[in-house]
Amino acid sequence: MSMVVERTASSAPAKPTGKERGHWLRLSLVTLALALVAAGLVAWAAARLGTWLVVADRLAPSSAVVVLSGQMPYRAMEAAAIYREGWAREVWLTEWSQTALRADLARLGINVLREDHYSREVLRRLGVPDRAIRLLEGGVLNTVDEIHVVAGELARAGGQRVILVTSPPHTRRVRDTWLRLVGSSPAVIVRPTTGSKYDGARWWRHTDDALAVSREVFGLMNVWAGFPVQPDPRQR
Repeated sequence: MSMVVERTASSAPAKPTGKERGHWLRLSLVTLALALVAAGLVAWAAARLGTWLVVADRLAPSSAVVVLSGQMPYRAMEAAAIYREGWAREVWLTEWSQTALRADLARLGINVLREDHYSREVLRRLGVPDRAIRLLEGGVLNTVDEIHVVAGELARAGGQRVILVTSPPHTRRVRDTWLRLVGSSPAVIVRPTTGSKYDGARWWRHTDDALAVSREVFGLMNVWAGFPVQPDPRQR
């Protein structure tokens, strides 16, 4: 009987010593501290993500100021202001491709005016003469299409610099896309609209801002990865 008791006692796991308990406590505290630091860095980066997306290059004399499609009428309004200040000789509009949409609505007997029609009217109302407004040939579906069209026209015109106007959270992706597709020559100046309600410092508080930031982050990832995601050709 005593032999059974002795064997049972000897096979019981040894209790951790005070030194071992101290080691595990220190390890747990270090792990917790690292997790808190990582969480703090993520929160800090997320809070500044909305403002990081916004770039505003210094203006310089350019061949043209371009109204990129979308966010009407703010981009046309900003382009008109830049033109009136004398930074560009012309204002260029891109033609947003809505072939599929127009065809669907046409079957219902509904006529759809293109976005560039309204942008042209905004420019006229804000003092840009008709002779200075040009619609670039070639329908576009996304930013890549627009940059190809603008760069091609700039090359034909022999221009050395162009100003692209877009919404604040879209500016960094526009600049990175230009630099990846075109390079630094001809040069690009990217300007954000000033009439936008975008709040980059608190982008997570509003649905529109949160959607814009999410779209731009994924868009930038697509640019940096070499554009593996392409627009649906059926929409042309």
